[in-house]
Amino acid sequence: MGLGLFVMLPAAGATDAVPRREPIVHTFSIVARDPATGQLGVAVQSHWFSVGPIVPWAEAGVGAVATQSMVKVSYGPLGLKRMRDGQAAPDALAALLAEDDGRDVRQVAMIDAQGRVNVHTGVKCIASAGHHVGDGYSVQANLMHNDRVVPAMRQAYETATGELADRMLAALEAAQAAGGDIRGQQSAAIVVVSGEKTDEPWQGRLMELRVEDHLRPVAELKRLVRLHRAYEHSNRGDELVEKKQFDDALQAYAKAAELAPEIVELKFWQAVTLFSAHREDEAAKLFREVFTKEPVWVEVVPRVVPLGLLPDDAAVLKRVTDLAPK
Repeated sequence: MGLGLFVMLPAAGATDAVPRREPIVHTFSIVARDPATGQLGVAVQSHWFSVGPIVPWAEAGVGAVATQSMVKVSYGPLGLKRMRDGQAAPDALAALLAEDDGRDVRQVAMIDAQGRVNVHTGVKCIASAGHHVGDGYSVQANLMHNDRVVPAMRQAYETATGELADRMLAALEAAQAAGGDIRGQQSAAIVVVSGEKTDEPWQGRLMELRVEDHLRPVAELKRLVRLHRAYEHSNRGDELVEKKQFDDALQAYAKAAELAPEIVELKFWQAVTLFSAHREDEAAKLFREVFTKEPVWVEVVPRVVPLGLLPDDAAVLKRVTDLAPK
């Protein structure tokens, strides 16, 4: 993506080329719909800083778009609007391409909530460039190291298991393993939305993660997906604690800690919940581990008392804080 680069494109109704500012995002990406859940998603990697704000677009219950190469960003919001208004993804893409004098340098993929999908790779996209449309997904790439990238993405997505995010990440990993962007690696992003429309769009946005600048952005994105799921379980645990459903909360906290054992805070809240559930011996083991790794949590103990998470009892609190190493 080079926001400062001028690309020579013909102006509407003119025969001469005129300078026009176009973001450049040579990249590989996938748009997909999970037939089991209806979830829609986009995942992308590029050798350019901060690919996330430009290429991936998605709206719950509507569709997903990847706009790349010599990017016309408006394909994202305008494509979603057309699909929101009831137009099938292939028709929405065709209509926008018909209005675009620069279609030959675009690469755009769209999928709608019914799984209808299509992709356009302009004849002037930089080689190696290509795409593949499959059942409920498409993979597309330009300025790749070789022509094995797109087939590798197709095979990886079709054979991968797990949630939609996992399968899209598998496609990105396969693209990189096959050669990837000829320039190397730098940024990546993933967006997953619900298959159901909602009046509050943020509720349908299930995952939105970005790696702005990294030596191995896809690997870092995969790590962030793992952390995202851990914190989802932790948040669920918090909700269950509010309802005094301690056993279910503990299961959620335990899953969070299992997914992200390096995040000490997750174990702290698990320990607090164990203590509230009158399982003090189990709580003590975790408190001791937390206080050893990050002593600052000793200071947090009295601060959760007003929330009712620990008893307002000096002797009890001392038993907890005394678990810190001397």
